[in-house]
Amino acid sequence: MASTGTLNALTDVAGILVGHYTDTEAVSGVTVVIYPQGAVAGVDVRGSGPCTRETDLLSPQNLIQKIQAVVISGGSVYGLATADGVVQWLARKGLGFPLDDQHVAPIVPAAALYDLGSGRQFVPPINAEWGRQACEAASTGSFSTGCVGAGTGAVSAGIKGGLGTSSLLMESGFTVAALVAVNSHGTIVNPKSGRIWEQRLEIDEEFGTAGQRAVKMPPMPDYRAGRNTTIGIIATDAALSKVHTLKIAQMAHDGMARAIRPAHTMFEGDSIFCLSTGAKKLPEASGSYIDPHALQLSELGHAAADCLSRAIIHGVLSARSMPGMTAFCDLEDL
Repeated sequence: MASTGTLNALTDVAGILVGHYTDTEAVSGVTVVIYPQGAVAGVDVRGSGPCTRETDLLSPQNLIQKIQAVVISGGSVYGLATADGVVQWLARKGLGFPLDDQHVAPIVPAAALYDLGSGRQFVPPINAEWGRQACEAASTGSFSTGCVGAGTGAVSAGIKGGLGTSSLLMESGFTVAALVAVNSHGTIVNPKSGRIWEQRLEIDEEFGTAGQRAVKMPPMPDYRAGRNTTIGIIATDAALSKVHTLKIAQMAHDGMARAIRPAHTMFEGDSIFCLSTGAKKLPEASGSYIDPHALQLSELGHAAADCLSRAIIHGVLSARSMPGMTAFCDLEDL
């Protein structure tokens, strides 16, 4: 029987910290995920309009093996500045790639989504200080979802998007969890039935009564280049290599494509990071011609995809209406 972690959140993976900074007047924000000891990480970018920083470092052939944090921000290209504040915060704590006896270079990949024009100013006053404050707020406990952090100004298929999270305790003993900012052109709702595409993945009635509703969706918005992006982070306590984290990120995209239709379009920057804390070793299977971890990796990837789908649903269900953006909870019944 599938079960969630205690918090049903990314922080069910031991040692992971999550923090937000939210500016409600600017209708934008930033979310940071920190693993102080350094996590092995990979990324898979499927959308054709990405807005990213330091993702090349995560390629398996490149030098860096561990990162200290990942940043998801609003603000489009301007939002990447928030990673500077995260780098500075980590450096002051001595967390990063060692340069000499006194200095480190924190490794902080980042991705941003488009929420411009949602607040008082077309471009929100987003800067490094937002990233620093998100770090100060980070903890290993429960955290807010919906219209917070990177989900503050997010929109999904013409209704309010948001930040969501979920977790899964596998029978093998590993924990897999997801966090996602849903700012998609595609919809989580089947427009014919009015019901959530992937409601079947619900565990222990986690979607509540909202998840059972059939709603009347507004017309699908026209495509507008660069206006949409869904950015996810998968975390697990399974000990993975960079190649393995890349594979898990690739498989997790299946969960995005099932929960949001369409996904990975020419107008979006859909990206998924995968973090491994390395707390639990993978069992090995015998075989001369295959990866000895192949079976477990396949199961982890499947779990990651399901977690991401559930986190996407939570992101939209937990959002509230804001000026010009109607939330799922305020849609008419079909």
